[in-house]
Amino acid sequence: MFLQIHTLTSYPASLLNRDDAGLAKRIPFGGSVRMRVSSQCLKRHWRTALHQQLKLLPTGIRSRHFFEREILPRVVDQGIPEDVAQTLTKTLMEKLIMHKSEADGLTMKQPVLFGKPEADYFVSVIAECAQDHDVEHAKKRLEDKLKTEKKNFAAMVKQAGGTELFSGLEGALFGRFVTSDILARSDAAVHVAHSMTIHPIDTEVDFFTVVDDLNLTEETGAAHAGDMELGAGVFYGYVVVDVPLLVSNFTGCDRSTWTKQPSDDVRETLRTLIRTIATVSPGAKLGATAPYAYSDFILLETGKQQPRTLANAFVEGIAAKADVVQSGAEAIARYLSELDNMYGATCATRALTTRTEWPAKAPTPAPLDEAIEQVLGNTFGAYAR
Repeated sequence: MFLQIHTLTSYPASLLNRDDAGLAKRIPFGGSVRMRVSSQCLKRHWRTALHQQLKLLPTGIRSRHFFEREILPRVVDQGIPEDVAQTLTKTLMEKLIMHKSEADGLTMKQPVLFGKPEADYFVSVIAECAQDHDVEHAKKRLEDKLKTEKKNFAAMVKQAGGTELFSGLEGALFGRFVTSDILARSDAAVHVAHSMTIHPIDTEVDFFTVVDDLNLTEETGAAHAGDMELGAGVFYGYVVVDVPLLVSNFTGCDRSTWTKQPSDDVRETLRTLIRTIATVSPGAKLGATAPYAYSDFILLETGKQQPRTLANAFVEGIAAKADVVQSGAEAIARYLSELDNMYGATCATRALTTRTEWPAKAPTPAPLDEAIEQVLGNTFGAYAR
Protein backbone atom coordinates (compact mmCIF):
# COMPACT_ATOMS: atom_id res chain seq x y z
CA MET A 1 0.00 0.00 0.00
CA PHE A 2 1.42 3.35 -1.05
CA LEU A 3 0.42 6.92 -0.30
CA GLN A 4 1.48 9.45 -2.95
CA ILE A 5 1.59 13.20 -2.33
CA HIS A 6 1.75 15.60 -5.29
CA THR A 7 2.04 19.36 -4.79
CA LEU A 8 2.28 22.55 -6.80
CA THR A 9 3.81 25.45 -4.87
CA SER A 10 4.49 28.94 -6.21
CA TYR A 11 7.41 31.00 -4.92
CA PRO A 12 8.12 34.65 -5.79
CA ALA A 13 11.66 36.09 -5.84
CA SER A 14 13.70 33.69 -3.72
CA LEU A 15 16.73 31.42 -3.58
CA LEU A 16 15.34 28.17 -2.21
CA ASN A 17 18.37 25.92 -2.58
CA ARG A 18 21.91 26.90 -3.59
CA ASP A 19 24.67 24.92 -5.27
CA ASP A 20 28.37 25.13 -4.38
CA ALA A 21 28.71 28.32 -6.43
CA GLY A 22 25.86 30.04 -4.58
CA LEU A 23 23.50 29.79 -7.56
CA ALA A 24 20.02 28.30 -7.66
CA LYS A 25 20.17 24.53 -8.17
CA ARG A 26 19.18 23.39 -11.67
CA ILE A 27 18.22 20.25 -13.58
CA PRO A 28 17.65 19.72 -17.33
CA PHE A 29 14.22 18.23 -18.04
CA GLY A 30 12.16 17.96 -21.20
CA GLY A 31 14.48 20.07 -23.34
CA SER A 32 14.75 22.98 -20.91
CA VAL A 33 16.56 23.75 -17.67
CA ARG A 34 14.47 23.92 -14.50
CA MET A 35 15.14 25.23 -11.03
CA ARG A 36 15.13 22.50 -8.42
CA VAL A 37 15.21 21.93 -4.69
CA SER A 38 17.07 18.84 -3.52
CA SER A 39 15.32 16.13 -1.54
CA GLN A 40 17.96 16.52 1.20
CA CYS A 41 17.03 20.18 1.59
CA LEU A 42 13.31 19.40 1.71
CA LYS A 43 13.71 16.59 4.25
CA ARG A 44 15.88 18.74 6.49
CA HIS A 45 13.20 21.42 6.78
CA TRP A 46 10.44 18.86 7.22
CA ARG A 47 12.35 17.00 9.94
CA THR A 48 12.77 20.24 11.87
CA ALA A 49 9.04 20.94 11.67
CA LEU A 50 8.13 17.38 12.64
CA HIS A 51 10.34 17.65 15.73
CA GLN A 52 8.25 20.60 16.88
CA GLN A 53 4.92 18.93 16.24
CA LEU A 54 5.52 15.28 17.23
CA LYS A 55 7.29 15.72 20.53
CA LEU A 56 6.03 12.49 22.05
CA LEU A 57 7.95 10.30 19.61
CA PRO A 58 11.66 9.44 19.99
CA THR A 59 13.85 11.79 18.00
CA GLY A 60 17.14 11.22 16.25
CA ILE A 61 20.51 12.93 16.48
CA ARG A 62 22.44 13.36 13.22
CA SER A 63 25.92 14.55 14.07
CA ARG A 64 29.66 13.94 13.75
CA HIS A 65 29.89 14.70 17.47
CA PHE A 66 27.38 12.14 18.77
CA PHE A 67 29.87 10.26 20.98
CA GLU A 68 31.80 13.22 22.37
CA ARG A 69 28.81 15.52 23.01
CA GLU A 70 25.92 13.13 23.66
CA ILE A 71 27.35 9.87 25.04
CA LEU A 72 30.52 10.90 26.91
CA PRO A 73 28.95 13.66 29.08
CA ARG A 74 26.06 11.37 30.04
CA VAL A 75 28.45 8.56 30.99
CA VAL A 76 30.47 10.95 33.17
CA ASP A 77 27.22 12.11 34.78
CA GLN A 78 26.70 8.45 35.82
CA GLY A 79 29.72 8.85 38.12
CA ILE A 80 32.18 7.09 35.82
CA PRO A 81 35.73 8.56 35.98
CA GLU A 82 36.38 10.62 32.88
CA ASP A 83 39.40 8.61 31.74
CA VAL A 84 37.40 5.36 31.96
CA ALA A 85 34.43 7.02 30.25
CA GLN A 86 36.71 8.25 27.46
CA THR A 87 38.21 4.79 26.88
CA LEU A 88 34.87 2.97 26.87
CA THR A 89 33.13 5.57 24.72
CA LYS A 90 35.95 5.37 22.17
CA THR A 91 35.78 1.57 22.21
CA LEU A 92 32.04 1.71 21.61
CA MET A 93 32.42 4.17 18.75
CA GLU A 94 35.13 2.11 17.04
CA LYS A 95 33.05 -1.05 17.28
CA LEU A 96 29.99 0.68 15.89
CA ILE A 97 31.55 2.55 12.96
CA MET A 98 33.93 -0.35 12.21
CA HIS A 99 36.83 1.62 10.70
CA LYS A 100 39.15 3.80 12.79
CA SER A 101 39.84 5.87 9.69
CA GLU A 102 36.24 7.10 9.89
CA ALA A 103 36.92 8.98 13.12
CA ASP A 104 39.28 11.52 14.64
CA GLY A 105 39.31 10.99 18.39
CA LEU A 106 35.63 10.89 19.36
CA THR A 107 34.59 12.87 16.29
CA MET A 108 33.30 10.93 13.27
CA LYS A 109 34.35 12.01 9.80
CA GLN A 110 30.74 12.00 8.59
CA PRO A 111 27.44 12.76 10.39
CA VAL A 112 25.59 9.58 11.39
CA LEU A 113 21.98 9.32 12.54
CA PHE A 114 21.43 7.76 15.96
CA GLY A 115 18.12 7.52 17.78
CA LYS A 116 17.49 8.74 21.29
CA PRO A 117 16.66 5.14 22.38
CA GLU A 118 20.05 4.06 21.04
CA ALA A 119 21.80 6.83 22.98
CA ASP A 120 20.07 5.71 26.18
CA TYR A 121 21.10 2.11 25.53
CA PHE A 122 24.74 3.01 24.83
CA VAL A 123 25.00 4.98 28.07
CA SER A 124 23.50 2.11 30.08
CA VAL A 125 25.83 -0.46 28.51
CA ILE A 126 28.95 1.61 29.22
CA ALA A 127 27.81 2.29 32.77
CA GLU A 128 27.22 -1.43 33.31
CA CYS A 129 30.65 -2.43 31.99
CA ALA A 130 32.38 0.33 33.92
CA GLN A 131 31.41 -1.34 37.21
CA ASP A 132 34.51 -3.43 36.67
CA HIS A 133 37.10 -1.04 38.09
CA ASP A 134 39.89 -2.35 35.89
CA VAL A 135 39.61 -0.30 32.70
CA GLU A 136 41.07 -3.06 30.50
CA HIS A 137 38.61 -5.58 31.91
CA ALA A 138 35.78 -3.09 31.40
CA LYS A 139 36.88 -2.53 27.81
CA LYS A 140 37.00 -6.30 27.15
CA ARG A 141 33.59 -6.73 28.76
CA LEU A 142 32.12 -4.02 26.54
CA GLU A 143 33.64 -5.58 23.41
CA ASP A 144 32.25 -9.01 24.32
CA LYS A 145 28.82 -7.59 25.05
CA LEU A 146 28.64 -5.81 21.71
CA LYS A 147 29.82 -8.94 19.93
CA THR A 148 27.22 -11.20 21.53
CA GLU A 149 24.34 -8.76 21.13
CA LYS A 150 25.02 -7.48 17.62
CA LYS A 151 22.53 -9.86 15.97
CA ASN A 152 19.73 -8.70 18.29
CA PHE A 153 20.69 -5.04 18.60
CA ALA A 154 17.20 -3.59 18.08
CA ALA A 155 15.72 -6.06 20.57
CA MET A 156 18.32 -5.14 23.16
CA VAL A 157 17.59 -1.44 22.73
CA LYS A 158 13.90 -2.13 23.29
CA GLN A 159 14.60 -4.39 26.29
CA ALA A 160 16.67 -1.61 27.83
CA GLY A 161 13.64 0.65 27.82
CA GLY A 162 13.64 1.98 24.26
CA THR A 163 10.99 1.56 21.60
CA GLU A 164 10.88 0.10 18.12
CA LEU A 165 11.85 3.57 16.87
CA PHE A 166 15.46 2.76 17.74
CA SER A 167 16.87 5.19 15.14
CA GLY A 168 14.33 7.86 15.99
CA LEU A 169 11.40 9.20 14.03
CA GLU A 170 13.82 10.37 11.33
CA GLY A 171 15.13 6.86 10.76
CA ALA A 172 11.62 5.40 10.62
CA LEU A 173 10.55 7.96 8.02
CA PHE A 174 13.63 8.69 5.92
CA GLY A 175 15.82 5.68 6.67
CA ARG A 176 19.32 5.17 7.95
CA PHE A 177 22.12 3.51 6.03
CA VAL A 178 24.94 2.17 8.19
CA THR A 179 28.07 0.14 7.45
CA SER A 180 28.26 -1.16 11.01
CA ASP A 181 27.54 -4.86 11.57
CA ILE A 182 25.98 -3.98 14.94
CA LEU A 183 23.74 -1.01 14.26
CA ALA A 184 20.38 -1.88 12.76
CA ARG A 185 19.67 -0.41 9.34
CA SER A 186 16.38 1.41 8.71
CA ASP A 187 14.98 1.41 5.20
CA ALA A 188 13.33 4.68 4.17
CA ALA A 189 9.55 4.46 4.20
CA VAL A 190 9.20 8.00 2.84
CA HIS A 191 10.68 8.59 -0.63
CA VAL A 192 11.20 12.23 -1.61
CA ALA A 193 11.83 13.45 -5.16
CA HIS A 194 13.77 16.57 -5.99
CA SER A 195 11.24 19.34 -6.50
CA MET A 196 11.49 21.25 -9.80
CA THR A 197 9.73 24.02 -11.65
CA ILE A 198 7.03 23.07 -14.14
CA HIS A 199 8.42 25.68 -16.54
CA PRO A 200 11.90 26.68 -17.76
CA ILE A 201 14.15 28.42 -15.27
CA ASP A 202 13.38 32.09 -14.67
CA THR A 203 16.07 33.87 -12.66
CA GLU A 204 17.99 37.12 -12.54
CA VAL A 205 21.05 38.36 -10.67
CA ASP A 206 20.22 40.77 -7.89
CA PHE A 207 22.96 43.36 -7.39
CA PHE A 208 23.03 44.90 -3.91
CA THR A 209 25.13 47.37 -1.94
CA VAL A 210 25.79 47.98 1.73
CA VAL A 211 26.26 51.40 3.32
CA ASP A 212 28.66 51.88 6.25
CA ASP A 213 26.64 53.71 8.93
CA LEU A 214 29.77 54.99 10.68
CA ASN A 215 31.47 56.33 7.58
CA LEU A 216 28.72 58.33 5.88
CA THR A 217 30.76 61.53 5.53
CA GLU A 218 33.90 60.00 4.02
CA GLU A 219 32.35 57.18 1.97
CA THR A 220 30.25 58.51 -0.90
CA GLY A 221 29.57 55.11 -2.46
CA ALA A 222 28.84 51.67 -1.13
CA ALA A 223 31.02 50.06 1.53
CA HIS A 224 30.30 46.69 -0.02
CA ALA A 225 28.71 45.42 -3.23
CA GLY A 226 27.56 41.92 -4.02
CA ASP A 227 25.07 39.89 -6.00
CA MET A 228 22.92 36.79 -5.68
CA GLU A 229 20.72 34.86 -8.05
CA LEU A 230 16.98 35.05 -7.43
CA GLY A 231 14.32 32.98 -9.10
CA ALA A 232 10.55 32.74 -9.19
CA GLY A 233 8.60 29.66 -10.14
CA VAL A 234 5.94 27.03 -9.58
CA PHE A 235 7.49 23.82 -8.24
CA TYR A 236 6.12 20.30 -8.59
CA GLY A 237 6.79 18.18 -5.50
CA TYR A 238 6.40 14.43 -5.20
CA VAL A 239 6.56 12.20 -2.11
CA VAL A 240 5.77 8.49 -1.76
CA VAL A 241 5.09 6.68 1.53
CA ASP A 242 5.50 2.92 1.70
CA VAL A 243 2.83 2.41 4.37
CA PRO A 244 3.55 -1.24 5.32
CA LEU A 245 7.24 -0.40 5.74
CA LEU A 246 6.40 2.66 7.83
CA VAL A 247 4.19 0.57 10.12
CA SER A 248 7.00 -2.00 10.34
CA ASN A 249 9.51 0.71 11.28
CA PHE A 250 7.15 1.98 13.98
CA THR A 251 6.16 -1.35 15.51
CA GLY A 252 8.94 -3.78 14.62
CA CYS A 253 6.50 -6.12 12.88
CA ASP A 254 7.12 -7.92 9.62
CA ARG A 255 5.73 -5.69 6.87
CA SER A 256 3.42 -8.53 5.76
CA THR A 257 1.50 -8.18 9.06
CA TRP A 258 1.15 -4.39 8.99
CA THR A 259 -2.65 -4.50 8.90
CA LYS A 260 -2.72 -6.20 12.30
CA GLN A 261 -0.76 -3.49 14.09
CA PRO A 262 -2.01 -0.45 16.02
CA SER A 263 -2.10 2.47 13.62
CA ASP A 264 -2.75 5.56 15.77
CA ASP A 265 0.88 6.77 15.87
CA VAL A 266 1.41 6.12 12.17
CA ARG A 267 -1.81 7.89 11.22
CA GLU A 268 -0.90 10.93 13.34
CA THR A 269 2.59 11.00 11.83
CA LEU A 270 1.22 10.84 8.28
CA ARG A 271 -1.36 13.50 9.07
CA THR A 272 1.39 15.80 10.32
CA LEU A 273 3.77 14.90 7.49
CA ILE A 274 1.23 15.79 4.78
CA ARG A 275 0.47 19.14 6.40
CA THR A 276 4.20 19.78 6.80
CA ILE A 277 4.88 19.05 3.12
CA ALA A 278 2.10 21.48 2.17
CA THR A 279 3.03 24.31 4.51
CA VAL A 280 6.77 24.23 5.36
CA SER A 281 9.04 25.95 2.86
CA PRO A 282 12.73 25.37 2.19
CA GLY A 283 14.79 28.45 1.56
CA ALA A 284 18.15 30.10 1.68
CA LYS A 285 18.41 33.89 2.19
CA LEU A 286 15.47 33.93 4.60
CA GLY A 287 16.11 37.48 5.79
CA ALA A 288 16.47 38.85 2.27
CA THR A 289 13.63 37.07 0.47
CA ALA A 290 11.10 35.69 3.02
CA PRO A 291 10.58 32.52 0.95
CA TYR A 292 7.45 31.28 2.70
CA ALA A 293 4.57 29.77 0.75
CA TYR A 294 1.81 27.18 1.09
CA SER A 295 1.08 24.72 -1.70
CA ASP A 296 -1.70 25.83 -4.05
CA PHE A 297 -2.48 22.30 -5.19
CA ILE A 298 -2.25 19.00 -3.28
CA LEU A 299 -3.26 15.66 -4.78
CA LEU A 300 -3.22 12.58 -2.53
CA GLU A 301 -3.41 9.05 -3.92
CA THR A 302 -3.51 5.60 -2.36
CA GLY A 303 -3.21 2.14 -3.85
CA LYS A 304 -1.22 -1.08 -4.07
CA GLN A 305 0.15 -0.35 -7.53
CA GLN A 306 3.72 0.82 -7.99
CA PRO A 307 3.77 4.61 -7.53
CA ARG A 308 4.50 6.88 -10.51
CA THR A 309 5.47 10.51 -10.64
CA LEU A 310 3.33 13.08 -12.44
CA ALA A 311 6.38 15.15 -13.37
CA ASN A 312 6.00 13.97 -16.95
CA ALA A 313 2.93 16.17 -17.18
CA PHE A 314 5.50 18.95 -17.47
CA VAL A 315 7.95 17.46 -19.98
CA GLU A 316 6.88 20.34 -22.18
CA GLY A 317 7.39 23.29 -19.88
CA ILE A 318 4.28 25.27 -19.00
CA ALA A 319 4.14 28.54 -20.90
CA ALA A 320 4.01 31.77 -18.90
CA LYS A 321 0.36 32.70 -18.50
CA ALA A 322 -1.78 34.63 -16.07
CA ASP A 323 -1.96 31.68 -13.67
CA VAL A 324 0.78 29.10 -14.08
CA VAL A 325 -0.57 27.07 -11.14
CA GLN A 326 -3.91 26.72 -12.92
CA SER A 327 -2.10 25.60 -16.06
CA GLY A 328 -0.16 23.10 -13.96
CA ALA A 329 -3.35 21.66 -12.45
CA GLU A 330 -4.84 21.29 -15.92
CA ALA A 331 -1.69 19.53 -17.13
CA ILE A 332 -1.88 17.07 -14.22
CA ALA A 333 -5.55 16.34 -14.87
CA ARG A 334 -4.84 15.74 -18.53
CA TYR A 335 -1.85 13.50 -17.83
CA LEU A 336 -3.77 11.45 -15.25
CA SER A 337 -6.57 10.89 -17.75
CA GLU A 338 -4.06 9.74 -20.36
CA LEU A 339 -2.38 7.35 -17.93
CA ASP A 340 -5.67 5.86 -16.76
CA ASN A 341 -6.81 5.41 -20.35
CA MET A 342 -3.55 3.64 -21.14
CA TYR A 343 -3.14 1.41 -18.06
CA GLY A 344 -6.52 1.44 -16.36
CA ALA A 345 -6.82 2.94 -12.87
CA THR A 346 -3.29 3.77 -11.68
CA CYS A 347 -4.34 4.15 -8.03
CA ALA A 348 -7.23 3.02 -5.86
CA THR A 349 -8.41 6.37 -4.52
CA ARG A 350 -7.64 10.07 -4.84
CA ALA A 351 -8.29 13.13 -2.69
CA LEU A 352 -7.65 16.72 -3.71
CA THR A 353 -7.37 20.16 -2.20
CA THR A 354 -6.67 23.14 -4.43
CA ARG A 355 -7.31 26.83 -4.89
CA THR A 356 -7.44 26.30 -8.67
CA GLU A 357 -10.25 25.10 -10.89
CA TRP A 358 -10.01 21.32 -11.22
CA PRO A 359 -11.06 20.33 -14.75
CA ALA A 360 -11.70 16.64 -14.06
CA LYS A 361 -14.91 15.14 -12.63
CA ALA A 362 -13.11 13.40 -9.80
CA PRO A 363 -11.93 13.76 -7.17
CA THR A 364 -14.03 16.57 -5.76
CA PRO A 365 -11.79 19.22 -4.15
CA ALA A 366 -12.06 19.44 -0.37
CA PRO A 367 -10.31 21.31 2.46
CA LEU A 368 -6.88 19.86 3.27
CA ASP A 369 -7.88 18.26 6.59
CA GLU A 370 -10.82 16.50 4.94
CA ALA A 371 -8.64 15.27 2.09
CA ILE A 372 -6.09 13.92 4.57
CA GLU A 373 -8.72 12.07 6.60
CA GLN A 374 -10.16 10.64 3.41
CA VAL A 375 -6.86 9.12 2.26
CA LEU A 376 -5.95 7.90 5.73
CA GLY A 377 -9.31 6.18 5.95
CA ASN A 378 -8.75 4.63 2.54
CA THR A 379 -5.23 3.57 3.48
CA PHE A 380 -6.00 1.96 6.83
CA GLY A 381 -9.74 1.35 6.47
CA ALA A 382 -10.92 -1.33 8.81
CA TYR A 383 -7.32 -1.78 9.97
CA ALA A 384 -7.42 1.41 12.07
CA ARG A 385 -7.06 0.61 15.77
